[in-house]
Amino acid sequence: MTATRPTVALAYHSGYGHTAVIAEAVARGAAAAGAEVVTIAVDTITEEQWAQLDAADAIVFGSPTYMGTASGAFHVFAEASSKRWFTDAWKDKVAAGFTNSASKSGDKAGTLGYFQTLAAQHGMNWVNLGLKPGWNATTASEDDLNRLGFFSGAAASSPSDAGPDAVHKADIATAEHLGGRVARHTAVVLAGRAALAG
Repeated sequence: MTATRPTVALAYHSGYGHTAVIAEAVARGAAAAGAEVVTIAVDTITEEQWAQLDAADAIVFGSPTYMGTASGAFHVFAEASSKRWFTDAWKDKVAAGFTNSASKSGDKAGTLGYFQTLAAQHGMNWVNLGLKPGWNATTASEDDLNRLGFFSGAAASSPSDAGPDAVHKADIATAEHLGGRVARHTAVVLAGRAALAG
């Protein structure tokens, strides 16, 4: 049996470029794990890109955290996805999420939880980060994977007065890990479906 190469789509918004850096890292991780990757900025999404999301095996949601939730631009996209909800277009796809804010916490869990709820409403299957927390002991380092200690998705903290080049290297590596995990999990799902259908 030939393994099917999964298609992982990233649907994200970036306000000042920091979240775009995280999106690029997720994309690299997924590609390195064998996935075909489609990257879509939701504030400029086209009908062709909506079709790409419909055709993808996995969708990873991303947004900065503003005032405890995803950005307004991402919320507009999420509400527009209700057309897909009516037809179950995204049902049983794999889903995951990532976010960035200036503060170490910044209520990022609210955004990741929002993504999980959106995925659940679409009947998607959520993939978590799959990492223990880093940087939580005297022997730990700020350069640890998952240095901010989130479990439900990839979280990054970037200084509000610095540009996208200031995104922390550990947060970039954590996002790459998430992309790879999503790609591998999606490949397992596709292989399982093929085996059951065979």
